Amino acid sequence: MTRILGIDPGSQRTGVGIIDVDAAGKVTHVFHAPLVLVTAGEFPARLRRLLDGLTALIVEHRPDEVAIEKVFMARNPDSALKLGQARGAAIGAVVLRDLPVSEYAATEVKLAVVGRGSAEKAQIQHMVGLMLGLSGKLQADAADALAVAITHAHVSATAKRLGVGVQQAWGRKG
Repeated sequence: MTRILGIDPGSQRTGVGIIDVDAAGKVTHVFHAPLVLVTAGEFPARLRRLLDGLTALIVEHRPDEVAIEKVFMARNPDSALKLGQARGAAIGAVVLRDLPVSEYAATEVKLAVVGRGSAEKAQIQHMVGLMLGLSGKLQADAADALAVAITHAHVSATAKRLGVGVQQAWGRKG
């Protein structure tokens, strides 16, 4: 059994989702939630809340691997910088625990979960709910984090079947 922590980084809310994957590739829901950062005050305090929140999740749930969404280019440069800093803080929190990190673009996650790289948020939420047997509407950031974890589970299973690395299994990245 492999436990995967998925992270959808954000400077106001960071989605986190944890799944277990068995040897046959079956995914099981463990946990999901948004880490609400915006109420922490100034930006440095938000980063602190992000670090503390991820550290607590890692200690409690003990993931084996981490998958995180890559930063996309935003229209607002300040927002893009803050998103990048939040993503960096998230990566820092997990590498300090010696966890391997895999990165996926939003279009890769949408393609893996919905079958279209231009899928809408509602489609992601719906498919994640179906795949994990969850009822009710999922919070968007947490659903995205679960989708990142599911993507990593699928890519890892393909890599294992092919006898190649995760990067090779997904595309011509490395």
